[in-house]
Amino acid sequence: MASQGLFITFEGMDGSGKTTQMHRLAARLRGLGRTVLETAEPGGTPIGTKIRRILLDSANQELCASAELLLYFASRAQNVDEWIAPALQRGEVVLADRFTDSSLVYQGYGRGLGAENVLALDRIACRGLKPNVTILVDIGAETSLARAHARNAAEPHCETRMDEQSVEFHQRVYEAYHALAEREPERVKVVDGRASFDEIERAVWAVVGAYVR
Repeated sequence: MASQGLFITFEGMDGSGKTTQMHRLAARLRGLGRTVLETAEPGGTPIGTKIRRILLDSANQELCASAELLLYFASRAQNVDEWIAPALQRGEVVLADRFTDSSLVYQGYGRGLGAENVLALDRIACRGLKPNVTILVDIGAETSLARAHARNAAEPHCETRMDEQSVEFHQRVYEAYHALAEREPERVKVVDGRASFDEIERAVWAVVGAYVR
């Protein structure tokens, strides 16, 4: 899928601060006169938002791993067709809070479904679309869970199903993210999520600035 715009994704464990950094980057790019689309997965589009409710609702503990994977890609396919691809074709910057890399590490490795199944669905849903650069905001599994649980306690809501998975599951996800960064160092750039918000923002810009003309 050809594009004229710039596609940047943010990845990381829950609670890493990636969403905050995506918003900060969007504001900076808009200040430079760039048109920016911000989206998130699962979700983004109105249809994707409905799918998100199913995926993240803590009441849906019986959701099986294969159905989970298919729902993530249903949301992603809608996001690509309705929002991401048209924005890129218009020459805009697209910032996505998660993309296929999340499915690789959470479902492919965390759930044990295998990378080949994830990539097969990616070929259908995304048709070759890959990020120009991916920012991996890096924190450990235990830190991720502690931050997520603190957030959920401070702001009670129902989107906690993934936070309620085992420590072992989240550790597998953490290890898979690092394996991904080692496999694709040119695309996946790791920044230290333990630093202050401002320090992380500077690290993000040190990566993204090279892609902004």
